[in-house]
Amino acid sequence: MPHPSLLLAAAEQTSHADGPGWILRTVIIVGVLGAVFLAWFLLRGYGNQD
Repeated sequence: MPHPSLLLAAAEQTSHADGPGWILRTVIIVGVLGAVFLAWFLLRGYGNQD
């Protein structure tokens, strides 16, 4: 069995070879969650108007 540090180095090398995919995925998820939170924050006051 290969040494664990060799496996970690190989995994790190392949993850960086994919390009900016994980950064873009993170930005999209955070943006969508931020938009949902902002909509909830802005619209929550409309239910209290009588």
